[in-house]
Amino acid sequence: MPPLADNPCPQAENDWHTTIKEMFENKLPFNRVLGIEVLALNDGAPRLGIKMREELVGNYMRGSLHGGVISAVIDVTGGLAAFLSLQGRMEAEPPRVKIQRFGKLGTIDLRIDYLRPGLGQCFESVGHVLRSGQKVAVTRIEFKNDLDQLIAVGTGAYVIA
Repeated sequence: MPPLADNPCPQAENDWHTTIKEMFENKLPFNRVLGIEVLALNDGAPRLGIKMREELVGNYMRGSLHGGVISAVIDVTGGLAAFLSLQGRMEAEPPRVKIQRFGKLGTIDLRIDYLRPGLGQCFESVGHVLRSGQKVAVTRIEFKNDLDQLIAVGTGAYVIA
């Protein structure tokens, strides 16, 4: 993932994935609680962002992001990467059919390695598909802060059929 440019809290890109962006940001209540923003959906490697808020602090003495928040954002990013892996195979399908496929998506397994405390103003996660089969997709996710420090990494397996 490239460093987070001059703006420590980048705004979401306006692209043709508006429906998916709307779904992940506004239709999923837990994502709304966390304040997850879809920053990019390019090349099947989704980038999601989250801004630090007092409600998300896990260690009040340090002011660091709660590990559960980190885990949840990693899981959402991995799920979105798995979902996007289907889109290439469903190119001929109408958008309605592609979106309905989201209803079958679910986390099978998730492993998180916390590498350092979640300190920062903004955080970004990027998901990559390692393998996408007929029923299961496996993803790798990196979670960084606004100083481009790697906070955590995750590997997730998702049912996609």
